[in-house]
Amino acid sequence: MSFFRLHEQAVLQKGGEAEVKARLPRVATAEELAALGDDRYLSEITRCIFKAGFVWRVIENKWPQFEAAFEGFVPLYWQQVPPEVLEQLAGDERIVRNAQKIQTVPENARMIVETAREHGSFGKFLASWPHSDQAGLLLWLKRNGARLGGNSAQYFLRRVGWDGFILSRDVIAGLQREELLDASPTSKKGLLQAQQAFNRWHEETGLPYSHLSRILSMTLG
Repeated sequence: MSFFRLHEQAVLQKGGEAEVKARLPRVATAEELAALGDDRYLSEITRCIFKAGFVWRVIENKWPQFEAAFEGFVPLYWQQVPPEVLEQLAGDERIVRNAQKIQTVPENARMIVETAREHGSFGKFLASWPHSDQAGLLLWLKRNGARLGGNSAQYFLRRVGWDGFILSRDVIAGLQREELLDASPTSKKGLLQAQQAFNRWHEETGLPYSHLSRILSMTLG
């Protein structure tokens, strides 16, 4: 099916073009991604990891306290943080005291620092990655980061404005309905199938990948 038909379905489902446009996410420019500090990338990665399997509202409400507890998420510090600091954080009431998720901070800090050394900054690295290969970026984050193998990486990219799809329940259902996804969406094959579908729709419409993803989800609910 042409994506323009899917767009029409979303407009009917939401009650008008204006309602659809109001729900579309903001897409950052390459310059904006490159300018964002590495501390903000570590912060957003950590936020998405803590949200996974938890009540998102609780994490959002406590996030200023997370920022204070993690002292601004400076990657150069957290990549070599003393073990006793992590132990103290596991008992810190300002944050959600999940020791396994706390441990991801130094691991992801190391990923960011090592990538920044090669590319100038983590933002420049993200800005240079082609949106037509989001599947490759997600696999890279899974391989090099901690707890970034599921939707956490997709939500992280969306939060910083990197233009990509999110395989939410509705998006998966939409892809399956259009017979474009028959593999597990968490598998490499499934990611590549989704990428192929969104690449084709992007070529057809010229719309950002994140808008295509959100519009597809709006055809279901």
